[in-house]
Order: sequence, then structure tokens, then C-alpha cells
Amino acid sequence: MSNQNKFVLVTGGAGYIGSHAAKALAASGVVPVSYDNLIHGHRWAVKWGPFVEGDICDRAKLLDTIRRYDISAILHFAGFAYVGESTAHPERYFNNNVVGSLALFDAAIEAGVHHIVFSSTCATYGIPEILPITEDAPQFPVNPYGETKLVIERALRWYAAAHPLTYTVLRYFNAAGADPDGELGETHDPETHLIPLVLDAALGLNTLEIFGGDYQTSDGTCVRDYIHVTDLANAHVLALQYLIQGGTSIALNLGTGEGHTILDVINSVQKMTGRDVPHRLAGRRPGDPPILVADPSLAEKTLGWHHQHSDLESMIRTAWAWRSAQIDNPQILTTG
Repeated sequence: MSNQNKFVLVTGGAGYIGSHAAKALAASGVVPVSYDNLIHGHRWAVKWGPFVEGDICDRAKLLDTIRRYDISAILHFAGFAYVGESTAHPERYFNNNVVGSLALFDAAIEAGVHHIVFSSTCATYGIPEILPITEDAPQFPVNPYGETKLVIERALRWYAAAHPLTYTVLRYFNAAGADPDGELGETHDPETHLIPLVLDAALGLNTLEIFGGDYQTSDGTCVRDYIHVTDLANAHVLALQYLIQGGTSIALNLGTGEGHTILDVINSVQKMTGRDVPHRLAGRRPGDPPILVADPSLAEKTLGWHHQHSDLESMIRTAWAWRSAQIDNPQILTTG
């Protein structure tokens, strides 16, 4: 396809994964238009294409943005994503994630946008019965965050049945790492992802809490499938190209098919940094699956996608470089 003067809306484009996807879009010749309310996103992370500050629930502003930039497709990342917060305040998650997504889909239909790539999650599967997890596994979320993502997936299916719309749902596993060029990285408040928490412990900024040490895994700690954020970003570009080239609507897992325990990550960080990672064992958290590992073969077959940066060493190395740069030069987050 020709990407000349193609504008793609990236909701949540100032966030961790959305900003990496915007960079990947720009590298493919597409102009990303980042739309974000900056509650969790960062203005400095928008470095490619225009920025529109707006709320995902503001249908009128969404419609105006789509029309103003003649948007040809949408990558939809915008949404709240803290599992614990979703349990304490489900109303926030259903209002922002579900109502906001419906406002976006309504605006897209009215403006004649025909392609949507949706950022979903393995949290829609809940606690899996069979591993690795395939796309046809039962979806029984165990928290409101996963439930809202599943509701959006189902809404997309019905919208596409009624309107000239195709979509790709990307259910990704544990995003990790940072831009290999050092331009972007993970900066959450509060931070809940394991690798940055382990890195902060190595820097002496915290003591890592491990929730549960008695699971039926190799060392008793939870196993997760970590996927580099750059590989996720590239998958979104391929998913968009797949739709534009006539692909049918589909849901795909994004992972490596390989799991790492929490102690694996701690040991790797200690080895790579030469620093001790202080940690303590705490009780299990309700609803934490012992093991989450993807079967990514359908994404590989459908999109021709293969992860290139998702070995544990690369994820830790890029995340460490990013976090170290923040510590050495805090102004990095107030420029650009």
C-alpha cells in the first residue's frame, strides 16, 4: 500500500505502548495523530506527528479530530489499566474504557473510518485451564479491567457485523522493555510492572514485594510471558497493514510462548547490573494466575510477525538504560 499522506489516529498515543506504536507508524511512512488526555500519558512521549489533548469519552472532539486530519484508520490504546484500581473502582473502568471506546467507534462509523486495531489483553482469559493460551481459549476475566477489555472486544464484533468495519484485536501479554534508541520508555505512576520495579529495587529505591512463593512452578513464583514493547509496536503496524490489504477481522495473541518466573527476572537483573535486588515474600494476590504464557503462532501466521527484541536480556537491558537515564538526567522527562 502507499502510505503517502496517510494519517492514523492513535488513542492513548502519549502512553507507554501507544507512543512506541506511534514511532513504528512513523517509520512505516504513516503520520500518527496522538490523542490523549494525559492522565497517565506524557506530553514528552509524543515525538512523531500531531498531538491532540482530549478525552476518549468526548465523541464530538474525536469526530472533529478524525475529520480534521482525514484519519484513515485507528489504533486504539486509550484506557485505564491498573488491575487493583479496577477492582476498587469498577465504575471508573466501565465509564472510561467501555463508554469511551463506544464513543470512539461511533465517531469512526460516522466519519467513515473502516479499520481499527484494538489494544486488548491476556487478562480477558482470566485463569487459564490449558497452556499455552490460544485465541479460542475461554474468556472469563477475574477483574473489572479484563472485563472491560472483553466487553470492548464483543462490541467491536457487533459493530463490524452492522457496519463496513474490520478490526484486529491484539491480546498481549506482559509488555516490557524500552525503545532501543533510548527515545521512549516506561514511566508509570504508580508503577506496577515487574521489570521496572525490580530495576528500582536494584537502584535502592524500593524493596520488591513478591506476591506468592508457593505456586506450582519451578521456583514457586508466578510465571509470565514478557514481550518487548517494540515488538508490540511493530505488531500493531503489521495488523493495520493486514486490515488495509483486505484482511478479515481477527483476534491475535502477542507473546513469545516462553515464560519467566519472578525469580528468573530478579536473577537476570542482578547478573546484568551487578547489583543486589532486595525483595521480600508476601501473600498471594487474589485472582493472580500461576502461569500466563501465550501461543503466538496465529499472529505469526496471519501477520508474518516475529518477536525480535523479546529475549529477557534485551528487555532488561533496554529498560535499565532508560531507567538509568532518568536517574542521571531527570530533565529527560520534561523535554521534547
